[in-house]
Amino acid sequence: MRLLLAEDDEQLGASLARGLREQAYAVDVVTDGDAAVVQAAVTDYDAVILDVLMPRRDGIDVCRELRRRGGHTPILLLTAVDGVEDRITGLDAGADDYLTKPFAFGELLARLRALLRRRPREVLPPVLVVDDLEVDTRRQRARRAGHGIDLTAKEYAFLEYLARHAGRVVSRAELTAHLWDDNHDPAANLLDVYVSRLRRKVDGGASRPLVHTRRGAGVLLGVERQP
Repeated sequence: MRLLLAEDDEQLGASLARGLREQAYAVDVVTDGDAAVVQAAVTDYDAVILDVLMPRRDGIDVCRELRRRGGHTPILLLTAVDGVEDRITGLDAGADDYLTKPFAFGELLARLRALLRRRPREVLPPVLVVDDLEVDTRRQRARRAGHGIDLTAKEYAFLEYLARHAGRVVSRAELTAHLWDDNHDPAANLLDVYVSRLRRKVDGGASRPLVHTRRGAGVLLGVERQP
């Protein structure tokens, strides 16, 4: 999942981005509201995290602007202000959730997972099932035929994204856009590396392969139907 984090406190922003990347989120970081609006206009994010008190344009105004443009991306507001009226203002501006500083990083992760499960037009169950594969989005674990699959954080993120779009070919461009941030080197060929790892871990020893590549098109997770 690819996130936009707008936080003017550079130390806090760097700390949050580091923690989110350790959880296999791809994170782009900006430090003011104008930059957040521009970045959201050119990149398809899975969720946006906005600090309310930012220079040039505050998080409430950015939220209103993103909604005015017709965007439905989940938005989580971060703020040091804990008044009821402030929370109401943020939610009325179009935010999906509100988190008051200081907060536990684990709570931020839990709120993000909840927002990503209930994206507009994409309400998903907590456990995604593809044939005999189960992907638990709450615990970030996967099982096949009842047996746990040992996945790194990035491998899990890759598998979850495919499971969210099971049954269709997900293009290489879409996978790259949602699983890596602007620091990704497109020449590194990481996508093929992760597809190979998933095929080995998910399909190894199984009677029915689930991870399929389509030359020049992308990757499909599901059972191939015989013509």
